[in-house]
Amino acid sequence: MTKWVYSFGDGAAEGRADMKNLLGGKGANLAEMCAIGVPVPPGFSITTEVCTHYYENDETYPADLEAQVDAALHQIEKIMGRTFGSVENPLLVSVRSGARASMPGMMDTVLNLGLNDETVAALAADSGDERFAYDSYRRFIQMYGDVVLGVEHHHFEEILEKYKEEKGATLDTDLNAEDWKTLTAAYAAKVQQVLGRPFPQDPREQLWGSIGAVFGSWMNQRAITYRKLHGIPADWGTAVNVQAMVFGNMGDDCATGVCFSRNPSNGDNKFYGEFLVNAQGEDVVAGIRTPQALTIAEKEANQSSLPSLEEVMPPIYGELVGIRDRLEAHYKDMQDMEFTIERNKLWMLQTRTGKRTSSASLKIAVDMVEEGLISKEEGIRRIDPAQLDQLLHPMLDPKAERDLLATGLPASPGAASGQVVFSAEDAEAWVAAGKKVILVRIETSPEDIGGMHVSQGILTTRGGMTSHAAVVARGMGTPCVAGAGELRVNYGAKTITIMDRVIKEGDVITLDGTTGQVMAGAVPTIQPELTGDFGKLMEWVDDIRVLGVRTNAETPTDAETARKFGAEGIGLCRTEHMFFDPERIIHIREMILADNEEERRAALAKLLPYQRQDFADLFHIMAGLPVTIRLLDPPLHEFLPHTEEEMAEVAAAAGTDVETIRAHAALLQESNPMLGHRGCRLAVTYPEITEMQVRAIFEAACDVTAEGGQPVVPEVMVPLVGMIKELSMLKGVIDGVAETVMAEKGIKLDYLVGTMIELPRAALRAGEIAEYAEFFSFGTNDLTQTTFGLSRDDAGPFLQIYQEKGVIDVDPFVSLDREGVGELVSIAAERGRAARPGIKLGICGEHGGDPSSVHFCHKIGLSYVSCSPYRVPIARLAAAQAALGVDAETNA
Repeated sequence: MTKWVYSFGDGAAEGRADMKNLLGGKGANLAEMCAIGVPVPPGFSITTEVCTHYYENDETYPADLEAQVDAALHQIEKIMGRTFGSVENPLLVSVRSGARASMPGMMDTVLNLGLNDETVAALAADSGDERFAYDSYRRFIQMYGDVVLGVEHHHFEEILEKYKEEKGATLDTDLNAEDWKTLTAAYAAKVQQVLGRPFPQDPREQLWGSIGAVFGSWMNQRAITYRKLHGIPADWGTAVNVQAMVFGNMGDDCATGVCFSRNPSNGDNKFYGEFLVNAQGEDVVAGIRTPQALTIAEKEANQSSLPSLEEVMPPIYGELVGIRDRLEAHYKDMQDMEFTIERNKLWMLQTRTGKRTSSASLKIAVDMVEEGLISKEEGIRRIDPAQLDQLLHPMLDPKAERDLLATGLPASPGAASGQVVFSAEDAEAWVAAGKKVILVRIETSPEDIGGMHVSQGILTTRGGMTSHAAVVARGMGTPCVAGAGELRVNYGAKTITIMDRVIKEGDVITLDGTTGQVMAGAVPTIQPELTGDFGKLMEWVDDIRVLGVRTNAETPTDAETARKFGAEGIGLCRTEHMFFDPERIIHIREMILADNEEERRAALAKLLPYQRQDFADLFHIMAGLPVTIRLLDPPLHEFLPHTEEEMAEVAAAAGTDVETIRAHAALLQESNPMLGHRGCRLAVTYPEITEMQVRAIFEAACDVTAEGGQPVVPEVMVPLVGMIKELSMLKGVIDGVAETVMAEKGIKLDYLVGTMIELPRAALRAGEIAEYAEFFSFGTNDLTQTTFGLSRDDAGPFLQIYQEKGVIDVDPFVSLDREGVGELVSIAAERGRAARPGIKLGICGEHGGDPSSVHFCHKIGLSYVSCSPYRVPIARLAAAQAALGVDAETNA
């Protein structure tokens, strides 16, 4: 018999922390906490395998599931001394989701389950607080009605707001027991009105309805969007956790809160969190009431007048600190915990590895290594390479003037400017139109996930550091300021008001998620200084990684940036990018329009000084590190003018008329230029182009070497080779020019001639190509195009559909297709090594900065990867993790 249900409680548990694939992260950690003696309300987890069965069998359950649930429910009854459905001593439960990967707020939860018109009276009698009982009942009707029955929550909110208005009440706490009785009846009547049937009174019906709703929420749109953004497979499924209710809203000796064992924003080793007295869990994150700080230090830092938990309940705070220390030592990572205090009794409702900002992730990993809690290798494993990307972007210039509007909570660090929009839908529409936006909400909800993802930053006027906006923004690496209560947002008018100032939709504002400041207008930014913890981590990864990391660069700025980030040379210098400067484009156009070789050489001679200086600049910056220079690759028509004004300018320079220019352009147009007259095909047709570029390379290399310092070892790369004769012919040209220049300069240089492998034929014939090529650089952008028969420029829309329909897991232009493109790379590497032992092998497509692709390159023994400058640290970390055997998909 398959075990579908795992119980926990009273210091015993059937599950463990390492069973998160089966029990979900929440269920596995509840079981683990219970087993190590942490006070946890008893409960049980329904496994992720039930979720899989549910979707594979027309949303039905295994035949023996109900009996296992009944047995587990009886176990809770025994521990709590209460009976589910009893009208005298009722057991109430919560029903929550729990996927193996944390998905905060994306799936459904039901609290206070088991309440009905009879059990509410028993709860009132047991608690001695009729107001609390009916408040709990109305919350249950609203939550169950929305989540399970599909009665949208705005129906209930409208009833509550109208009633408060009639009573002259401002806050929910202004309402008494009779008010909640009236509202409970009104809520139930609304369910009857919308559905045509009464609110269910049978607790068993309520339980199975909630279990179905949680499984159903795995496929709701916000969960699908979140999984897509975070690379979580749909077939993982979610577990369902049923747990005895404990109440933080039974009076002033009750509370509920969220806490982190370290600061999730900056990584400081300080206990951090928020709580509310006399509240339920959703109140803390919903932004309805202003949360209170956990510690006195945090309260003072936030300049709050509200008392901290450390002051309100000192013994409970001390117990919570002890649990914090125990859980962090046990899990050896920063923990995100939820707790409830019921009548001065502390209960832990959840612990999980805490989501954190990139800077916090780095600091926590480095600090834990230095504290001796984890090893350097484990510290390296802890960092998601993609997170480093968030550390490499601009911050606000501290010297710049700031027009401060308000200050909220620094919920997610980083700086962003953009035009104000007030809805997730508008954010997506404006971004699709090419605009940068800041999403402004009173408070965010999971339905806003799409708009939050595309926004430069997020601003809310309610909510704390553990609000939905804060947690989601930190996970995305998006700057966020939360709880900016001075601001008044009017959705109808689409305005923000602060004192006598009004910010309208479309106005530009700037957020500083590190300080919590909100500013009018755009504030200049500066590049971050990567020192301290970042430097330590990079030292550790460089000691471990085997794979070299170079950069793709052709400008001094890019080359200098890449060196700052630790690049070990240039793996791809695209020479064609150098020709688009206005001073040069006119000469390349002269060359293209020339009628004979003599005229072409005359035009190329004008380009030679520019190219020579370009290469000299790169050689200086790289100071003896390898520089791989790709000869001209794109088809010539890309350099020709398109507008009438440009054509007239070129005609005047060339001493001809516009019609002649137009005719030349038409002659060079190709139906499929990606597979046309480009790369080595141009060089074979017009060897004088290659001669000019090679002369520029070697004159620059000789000049820089002659200045002293590290000798330059240029690597000349021939693009788009598919046949051995193409390379043998062009290598003869390259060697001839190189010998001539070195003789002229009186300097002897070492140099390499190689090729890009970007055609399937080249990969298959790599053995014979290696007879002439001293290195291979896999151009995986074009190799992906030619292997799949896809156009990178046109495939985006349908590749997205392919992902949505499960045809592919990931865009092959984002992460290397190991089965197809990867096999060609492996074949070429193997055959190249067989023909030329010790041949240098690298990749220079965009995949060079993708962690999964870097892992593949390490696995097949490439020499290096090359990527854009800002992805160099990502590639360095990914290479170290590959050497440590970290799984590129799960980072474990």
